[in-house]
Amino acid sequence: MLTFEQISELVELVAQRRLARFELENADFHLTIEGQAASQPAAVELVAAPQALQPAAPRAAAAPAEPTTPSPSQPGLHILHSPIVGTYYRCPAPDAPPFVEVGSRVSKGQVLCIVEAMKLMNEIESDLDGVVVEIYPSDAQPVEYGEPLFGIRPA
Repeated sequence: MLTFEQISELVELVAQRRLARFELENADFHLTIEGQAASQPAAVELVAAPQALQPAAPRAAAAPAEPTTPSPSQPGLHILHSPIVGTYYRCPAPDAPPFVEVGSRVSKGQVLCIVEAMKLMNEIESDLDGVVVEIYPSDAQPVEYGEPLFGIRPA
């Protein structure tokens, strides 16, 4: 069965791609996501097969993370936003150094981080030349579509 995060990512993708309908069926469940008009969120229906319905241990409900709106410390600071929903990683591998640090000079097209979405590693590149002034998410933190990742002072 899919986790809540995986279902959320699928809903986000259906909304981004403006799909009319998405269905996923497995022996244990059937997931249907129907797209809506641009002003309405997508509807989700998850039907579990009877053999999959078993009592589950109670879990604490996690409050959804509110995307932070950065207050640039300097006027003219360019904010680079996440183009997808996923998990933010500062390094290419757990034992590797971060792609960039605060103070790093970056070039347009340079990889700044990775956002993992549905087991795919998406390299996020700088969209301008400049200097990294702020890094908003922590390593391995979930990020939403449009959430700020970096504050860059244009060169």
